[in-house]
Amino acid sequence: MIRTLLLSALVAGALSCGVPTYPPSVTRVVGGEEATPNSWPWQVSVQYNSNGKWYHICGGFLIANSWVLTAAHCISSSRTYRVVLGQHNLNIAESGSLTVSVSKIVVHPKWNSSDVSNGYDIALLKLAHPVSLTDKIQLACLPPAGTILPNNYPCYVTGWGYLQTNGPASDVLQQGRLLVVDYDTCSSPDWWGSTMKTNMICAGGDGVISSCNGDSGGPLNCLAADGRWEVHGIVSFGSSLGCNYYHKPSVFTRVSKYIDWIKSVIANN
Repeated sequence: MIRTLLLSALVAGALSCGVPTYPPSVTRVVGGEEATPNSWPWQVSVQYNSNGKWYHICGGFLIANSWVLTAAHCISSSRTYRVVLGQHNLNIAESGSLTVSVSKIVVHPKWNSSDVSNGYDIALLKLAHPVSLTDKIQLACLPPAGTILPNNYPCYVTGWGYLQTNGPASDVLQQGRLLVVDYDTCSSPDWWGSTMKTNMICAGGDGVISSCNGDSGGPLNCLAADGRWEVHGIVSFGSSLGCNYYHKPSVFTRVSKYIDWIKSVIANN
């Protein structure tokens, strides 16, 4: 009986992710745009403290009541972090938003900050207390382990990063439609070449839309066949030539490669 209840709870939990109360507007296909408020309710702002003030440094997304997934390169051992959930405009107080301190940080053991192109750009943040899910704060669905999206699969990157190369950053959450670029294409010499690894996802590269500084750690949201949004990527890096440089798509940590690691960290902490 207990096993049946546990399985039922897991199934119910899986069904409660990836379906926003306020659906995103995904009709436009050209140009980044302001997201519909709270339409990506798993998106969070990861912030650090400096001289008593808090600053947005990266995105992230809620995958369990006490856990946020982000990029390893966002994390410095010398900084104190907090997470803001349920927010659209970072510069104003919004009803329904929540600020929670981070009690533990687990960076992937193979992450090497001096070799970003090696991959493993993934970290888990444990919140100081579990958060209650609301119409503005919901869980992201993660893809099944090993999933690889096909070439040209449409996804949406979201974040408060720079609106173009060298800024300014956005106060309100932005979204941009990116098409997945398959590994064979993205690892070819006139794209990312050997920098591209199988534990990454490329998306974009049209020279128009991309992730940019400040979007790091945020989600690449892709609509699954069952109508739920799954987060397939974590914003990792882009070209030093510019955020939306032609044939240098945004590169993401491929979440489906790390499902077992994510489960293990949560189970053991």
